[in-house]
Amino acid sequence: MRLKPLIQTLEQKQAGLRILNLGMDTQTPTGKLMLTVLGGVAQFEREIMLERQREGVAKAKAAGKYKGRTPLATELRQEVVSLAESGMAKTKIARQLNIGEATVYRILAAAKTA
Repeated sequence: MRLKPLIQTLEQKQAGLRILNLGMDTQTPTGKLMLTVLGGVAQFEREIMLERQREGVAKAKAAGKYKGRTPLATELRQEVVSLAESGMAKTKIARQLNIGEATVYRILAAAKTA
């Protein structure tokens, strides 16, 4: 949840957040300022971390060391399609083959277009 909606929700419910070890209370103007500043710093740090991660992935790709995830075996894809054609529910297919439900949907969508 973003900081602004959190503050608005607290205000709507006429509730406050009191952090004892920081001596911060969001029901006071100073506490609201502190919460906003801390939230801004946290968001800044997160964006910097994501930027570094993207740079690292780009360097690894350029060096040929980042190849991504290995694709599912062709037999597994065929099994998903055959189970779906037999009328089995997508959630049951995912459970039986130990793959994600979203993966089942992706495989079936790709099989339709192919």
